[in-house]
Amino acid sequence: MNKRSFLKGAGLASLAMTAGPNILKTIAGSADSPAGADKYFNWVWHNPGRKETESSMHERYSRYFKAGIRGVFLESDVEPAFRIAKSCGLQTHRWIWTMNRNDKDLLANHPDWYSVSRKGDSCAVKPPYVDYYRFLCPSREEVQQFLVDDISKQAAKDYVDGIHLDYIRYCDVFLPPDLWKTYNIVQDSEMAEYDFCYCDTCKKKYKEEYGHEIMDIPHLSSSPSLIQFRLDNITRVVNRIAEAVHTKFRKKMTAAVFPTPFLAKRNVRQDWVNWNLDGVCPMIYHSFYNEGVPWIGKAVSEGVKGLHGSFPLYAGLYLPGFKDDQELEQGLRVALGSGAGGVSLFSSPNEAHLQVLERVLKS
Repeated sequence: MNKRSFLKGAGLASLAMTAGPNILKTIAGSADSPAGADKYFNWVWHNPGRKETESSMHERYSRYFKAGIRGVFLESDVEPAFRIAKSCGLQTHRWIWTMNRNDKDLLANHPDWYSVSRKGDSCAVKPPYVDYYRFLCPSREEVQQFLVDDISKQAAKDYVDGIHLDYIRYCDVFLPPDLWKTYNIVQDSEMAEYDFCYCDTCKKKYKEEYGHEIMDIPHLSSSPSLIQFRLDNITRVVNRIAEAVHTKFRKKMTAAVFPTPFLAKRNVRQDWVNWNLDGVCPMIYHSFYNEGVPWIGKAVSEGVKGLHGSFPLYAGLYLPGFKDDQELEQGLRVALGSGAGGVSLFSSPNEAHLQVLERVLKS
């Protein structure tokens, strides 16, 4: 559940963001990279350490590039990491937790901004599942403006090539099945303590749009209008942020999302096929869903079909979910062979992982 455990240069990655596919091919076609690296754009989710040396950073990011990785989602704002990654030819996207904000200042000064469950519990006071699950309410204008302003501060930095949104959703209505045992629950139906949001703002806006009270809906979990209301809320937040990132800063925006359009809508109220993005990274963590490696290909195909070519899909792969290097190779091949524009690797790829990626890209 918790994703934490990822010199001034020539700026080739920054050029790639503005110059289009030709410059990407030029960079990706370097003699230091696998012969097939120019066919795909691969990413790594990474949280750079503030105490890591510059030489260690350079070694890491150079190795990533040589293996065929072309971009990094950097969770912490460690400026040297961004600049060194850029000098190694990588695009740098600032990885930002969006709706999930376990922020002391926000909790103290704006507790009313947080989502409220159907049981009446606020994420500010009684977060679901784990203590850091503090989701803001996307219906609130002040929340939307806060997110635009906060993320704009990151997009304005010259060493940031783009913005990568994470936790851009509601709290999980359904957890992936493999996690049920962690919380000693069985989620074969929507449970009130995980169903958000029922704050006064949501109730008011829903009634304005659909003409009746949320709490008058006889079967909340099967209400098309309530589901659509929530899908639209998150889409509105994404596209409002994208407008600032694209128009004001002329930078790219990507997002980490749930693995398929169906699961994203059902589990966390994401309608990511209709977001104004430059790329999407579905977290196709097959082991979380008790699925085999072939399911990765099915998930990629569903996502690609739903996008209709509007922007690339980069298959998010959870490295600890693969039993061995052979299974990882199978996962990479099925993802790329099913229409992904590349992959995004989570959980600090080691040398063996990178060698598997090189082998797949060369063949």
